[in-house]
Amino acid sequence: MFTHQTAPTEFVDANGIRFAYRRFGNKDGIPLVFNMHFTGTMDHWDPLVTDGLARNREVILFNNAGISSTSGEVPTSIEEMAINAAVFIKALGLTEVDVLGFSLGGLVAQELAIAEPLLVRRLILVGTGPRSGEGMTTLTPEAQQIFGASYADPDNLWLGAFFTPSEKSQTAGREYLKRFRLRSEGRDPDVSDKVASAQIAALGKWGAPRENPFDYLKAIHQPTLVVNGGHDVIIYTVNSFILQQQIPNAQLIIYPDANHGSQYQYPELFVAHASHFLDALK
Repeated sequence: MFTHQTAPTEFVDANGIRFAYRRFGNKDGIPLVFNMHFTGTMDHWDPLVTDGLARNREVILFNNAGISSTSGEVPTSIEEMAINAAVFIKALGLTEVDVLGFSLGGLVAQELAIAEPLLVRRLILVGTGPRSGEGMTTLTPEAQQIFGASYADPDNLWLGAFFTPSEKSQTAGREYLKRFRLRSEGRDPDVSDKVASAQIAALGKWGAPRENPFDYLKAIHQPTLVVNGGHDVIIYTVNSFILQQQIPNAQLIIYPDANHGSQYQYPELFVAHASHFLDALK
């Protein structure tokens, strides 16, 4: 059986795009499709999370259009990204999936759940927010500082983006960085310079002020688990509360002393919570 470290990168063609993906885990039950964060690739997921969830279900990681080893251009709207995600899932011959979206991937997951209600069974939204959410018009000041800084080791950017300044959180972050680099063969190439600007444009459209911005969330009828850290400075934690309040069948988990990457600070606990959510509702 393949794992996060050993699953080969495969490709499927759909809608003029050659999607790169990896799939592994228990093939019984409903597959879980992961949607990645800003400028991330398949190799940015935490093996403790992916392998942990793969014990009871098949896990599918993929790069959306224009990301790393997937061809095409990165769309400048979340809606187009969701269309591509649906095209990819259907190209694998799947008719029902659970969907996990982290950060920007959580925006895509929301749109995917609304556009494809028969395809998406359950939804997990991690470190993400609604349209016109609090502080989502642009990158937050904290995010601009973190992503605009220089680092002796570029991987250390994630210590500021995903973890709080506390000693406990930073220690967890350094352990995540070790796991993050465990896959040494067949790693994804870094994203091109065009990716960040296209994704920032999409984030700007999503976060722009509008009338009754949260009404669309009423159309998410799937059972939804919302997860975040109590001190998220990338997409402010209050946005997770808004999601839980506005999605009809949503529950919320907030992890203490945790930033944007709370699921990487508490990987075993997150796997337990996510697994219980997915399995209890079968």
